[in-house]
Amino acid sequence: MARFGLSALTSLLQGKGGRRTGTSRWTAPAASWSRPFGLGWQQPYTVRYASNLDDGPNHGMPLGGFGAGCIGRAPDGSFNLWHLDGGEHWFGTLPDCQFALFESDGTQSRAHALAVKPAADASRPEGGEPLSAWSWYLASTPEQPTGTYAARYPLSSTSYEGVFEAEVSCEAFSPILPGDYQRTSYPVAVFVWTLTNPTDRPLDLSLLLSWRNTTGWFSNTDPTAAVQFRDDGSPEHNYVPAIGRSAGQRNRWVDGENLRGVLLEGERSTPIAEGEGQWCLAAPDHLEVQRCSRWNPHGSGAELWEPFARDGSIPDSNNDRRSGEGDPSSAALAVKCQLEPGTSIEIPLVISWDLPVTAFATGTRALRRYTDFFGGKAGSAAAIAAEALRDWRDWRAQIEAWQRPVLERADLPDALRMALFNELYDLASGGSLWTAASSGDPVGQFGVLECLDYAWYESLDVRLYGSFALLQLWPELDKAVLRSFARAIPAADATPRPIGWYFTQGKGRVEAPRKVAGATPHDLGAPNERPFEATNYTAYQDCNLWKDLASDYVLQVWRTFKLAPSGEDLSFLASCWPAAVQALRYLKGFDANNDGLPDNGGAPDQTFDDWPLKGVSAYCGALWIAALEAALAMAQQLQLELGLDTSGEQREFGSWLEQSRANFDPLLWNGEYYNIDAESGTPVVMADQLCGDFYARLLGLPPVVANDRAQSALRAVKEACFEGFQGGTLGVANGLRRDGTPLDPNGTHPLEVWTGINFGLAAYYRLMGETDTAFAITAAVVEQVYSGGLQFRTPEAITGVNTFRACHYLRAMAIWALWATHTNWQAIPGAERQP
Repeated sequence: MARFGLSALTSLLQGKGGRRTGTSRWTAPAASWSRPFGLGWQQPYTVRYASNLDDGPNHGMPLGGFGAGCIGRAPDGSFNLWHLDGGEHWFGTLPDCQFALFESDGTQSRAHALAVKPAADASRPEGGEPLSAWSWYLASTPEQPTGTYAARYPLSSTSYEGVFEAEVSCEAFSPILPGDYQRTSYPVAVFVWTLTNPTDRPLDLSLLLSWRNTTGWFSNTDPTAAVQFRDDGSPEHNYVPAIGRSAGQRNRWVDGENLRGVLLEGERSTPIAEGEGQWCLAAPDHLEVQRCSRWNPHGSGAELWEPFARDGSIPDSNNDRRSGEGDPSSAALAVKCQLEPGTSIEIPLVISWDLPVTAFATGTRALRRYTDFFGGKAGSAAAIAAEALRDWRDWRAQIEAWQRPVLERADLPDALRMALFNELYDLASGGSLWTAASSGDPVGQFGVLECLDYAWYESLDVRLYGSFALLQLWPELDKAVLRSFARAIPAADATPRPIGWYFTQGKGRVEAPRKVAGATPHDLGAPNERPFEATNYTAYQDCNLWKDLASDYVLQVWRTFKLAPSGEDLSFLASCWPAAVQALRYLKGFDANNDGLPDNGGAPDQTFDDWPLKGVSAYCGALWIAALEAALAMAQQLQLELGLDTSGEQREFGSWLEQSRANFDPLLWNGEYYNIDAESGTPVVMADQLCGDFYARLLGLPPVVANDRAQSALRAVKEACFEGFQGGTLGVANGLRRDGTPLDPNGTHPLEVWTGINFGLAAYYRLMGETDTAFAITAAVVEQVYSGGLQFRTPEAITGVNTFRACHYLRAMAIWALWATHTNWQAIPGAERQP
């Protein structure tokens, strides 16, 4: 087949053989993010620090269950995101991982891979052009779209327009189902292709799926995983995946009930090592299916493409020869059909993978959650695919059912409804870890990275905002995380570590112990160590000195107990209570002058970890007061319901609370808003000064501050940090002078718009009855993310100069706080289910 350039688009559109019968045009699903197929970005956001990750804007929705590893198909049709090694990231297009379509109306035929032409790579054979024999689909131009990509996680849709006679669309999804702690873990992607013949003559069609054997690729070949420090002072470890490894790979046919497919396998160790296992490509057995178990993706691709482009066939062969090194193999299957005029067909194709092991430090490994249902022997890819082919209609119906309460809320802006769904992507592609169940962890242990640049699990200060989605949709996973923190709080690790922030300040080497007993850890560890055991991986600051973490923990425990759709869980509350008590007592030790309020120490010692606070601060102080109220409520509940004697803790926390409330306003209230702290004299309006008051009100606890003062402070934040910063088009900056000017034009955190902080603030405004402001803030941030090429990699921070920092960030799921605070919000169907 000839390869069409952009200049051929007009003739393609006008040169059809059959007369069209006037079927309806495809439209993007409601509340989805959409973009013309393959259209590039003119001025996308770019990374702020050169060392931070920036793969560019060509990101689509991930496919695959939580903790199972995931793949991503981009808005140009390419598969380019490969998060298959737990907690690690690899981004790159494999052109032979692709769909293609052949069409003939009896007089003329055409065939195209259903993605735009991949970029040349000088390191490849064939002159650097990948699969040079293939014909690639046309990208849209601003004047002429050739299709549309749309995503409403966990559903994505792609339409192809103006090139084929047939109407062609594909819906892709995985069974991401609230409250379902089995299917949500599955390593599977379903692609339901809908082909319609709108002409007055029959169409012969053939749908091709090709896939590279990548078994053995996704494992770190650097056994040291050496830790280095970036230019922003944060640690990173060396990750060198075995990309391109082919020795020992083989592909073979597999047949089963309702399934015809190809298995892609590799060498096996005993026990199974990370990256080892299977892939499966599968189609229903009632269709006409051809299978080619092996072809060479490093050549021109002619061996597969020439027969496909001629008549829609592929070599029907079952060659299971094992590869040597430098001998790659791909497999393919094709589904052939004939459509009479005016008829349609749905063709489900499934890609599944069974890579059961996640490895951490040398000798440390875990089985993924889905192995509780399919075993851990790396031989179940076909069984997973068979279940998908059997149940995909039911899965899709369940997705539609759980999304319906949001879709039906016409009083919510479209941007908010869209982002509520799409920000959930991070639960799959944010390096998520979900282990097999055990007696102590009945649904396994769970964790999502803070982000790919700050690669440690479940940063507690970040999940204070970002865990609202988990709480409302998969509450048992939220409990699992908080139980892991409960076990970590009493632990100690005296290993000294250099603190990165001091290096960035030119202050030389300052060391601190990794974890002090009783201190609430910042995170649950990193994928290159022993997550859940070795906590406090980050060494940018000494997290033992942070003044928000203990409060964050207590508030999240009480929030999960009160708000989880599965109901109040007294056993969960009791299991977290001793750690909560120890955490609060440890934090009280930083009350330097015995006024009841812990004092910040002058180095950044809270979630704004580039922003020094001194003495009592509004942010940490308000969280502390709210946490004491939550602790008292816990103590009373446990005594009343379980008969635990918590009278001592009630007296202790009650006396601290009385002192704290008596001193908070006198130390910090300036008549209009709360000063950032009591001792630094920093003259800025801190946007998130009253996060603690938000939490207290959300949980039905006594507010931290009076209504009139909360409203006055929020008015100052709105005027100075939102309307006064870029005219409200970017969102709320973290901290500006009252007149909206920066204290330091070169500042970092104060001049950034943090996406998750903004969504949390919007929820606070909504809780205080200021819905218009809440929606304005949300709309500004969502517009920047989804118009700026940041979709499905939402960062922590954006700036007024079109840069971002820390993509794939956990805190952005705070948008679900808006659902939790919205009037007459509805529970999501299924979320209340017990595992």
